[in-house]
Amino acid sequence: MNVSLTPQMKQLIDEKLDTGMYHSAAEVVREGLRLLADRDRVRSMRLEELKAEVRVGLDELERGEGIPGSQAIDEVRNRVKKNHRKDS
Repeated sequence: MNVSLTPQMKQLIDEKLDTGMYHSAAEVVREGLRLLADRDRVRSMRLEELKAEVRVGLDELERGEGIPGSQAIDEVRNRVKKNHRKDS
């Protein structure tokens, strides 16, 4: 398989090789592909978690456990303000 690399990508590979952590360009590329696969796996898992959370919320709404939209917005705003104060 032949792959075309931009000059910036080639430079990054050369920089990684210069660190001595990798012995070949192929090693650097394999590590990059492993990291990409890991990222995709994490995103997929997070998407499934979000879908499950949405299902829980929809089930709660069907049981009449919802709150008015204005109240929900106020609660979200308060959480954001609280988290912002903790981060400052």
